[in-house]
Amino acid sequence: MNFELIMSSLAFIHPEAKIGKNVTVSPFAVVNANTEVGDGTWIGPHVTIMEGSRIGKNCKIFPGAVISAIPQDLKFSGEETTAVIGDNTIIRECVTVNRGTKDRMKTIVGSNCLLMAYVHVAHDCSVGNNVILANLVTLAGHITIEDHAILEGLVAVQQFVHIGAHAFVTGGSLVRKNVPPYVKAAREPLSYIGVNSVGLRRRGFSNESILQIEDIYRTIYVKGYNVSNAINIVEQEAPASPEKELIVKFIRESKDGIIRGITA
Repeated sequence: MNFELIMSSLAFIHPEAKIGKNVTVSPFAVVNANTEVGDGTWIGPHVTIMEGSRIGKNCKIFPGAVISAIPQDLKFSGEETTAVIGDNTIIRECVTVNRGTKDRMKTIVGSNCLLMAYVHVAHDCSVGNNVILANLVTLAGHITIEDHAILEGLVAVQQFVHIGAHAFVTGGSLVRKNVPPYVKAAREPLSYIGVNSVGLRRRGFSNESILQIEDIYRTIYVKGYNVSNAINIVEQEAPASPEKELIVKFIRESKDGIIRGITA
């Protein structure tokens, strides 16, 4: 245990926990064995850091959060798994992040993420960097969310769904199909409603890149082709770019399908 630890006398830290420098552990927080907490992390009151937690540097974990509880999965048989939190991530009140099962062996939340109050991240999820999950977002097991995605409040995501980079899912949505990169998704059932152009501009994408993304999704969603034909046309006719490669790869690997297009 590092001598620079700032620990309340009302907190509990297991002697076998690995605690970095300048970590603060507030009153009534519990840090169990087989845990790691990186330098500069703040652990608020009544936080529970359970076995298998791997928490990065300069994180802030607010009251009532529980990190690395065992999975809510009846197939879980006690295997030694982890829940990994990247650097500079903020975890707000009453968030729960369950550790993995033998499927992926770990649950991951990346760096520079914001998980607002009452978010639930189930076993074997993989959440990328710079992701925002707003209040009461619920992720079932085995979900993948790529970098810079934003899910607004009360979004519920079905198990095994894949949400692409820079995607935006509007509040209260039920996500049952994969959401491709760079898109905005809304309505019920969840549908493509356009490209997340505002978010892309904020992150430094050029107008030319955004226009190309819009052209690609016009082919996929607006021109009346089925997805297989549309993606073949995009692959053959759209100018080469990293954005095109990411979209094509995502859709070709989406064996269970992607969200539907706009309908009246």
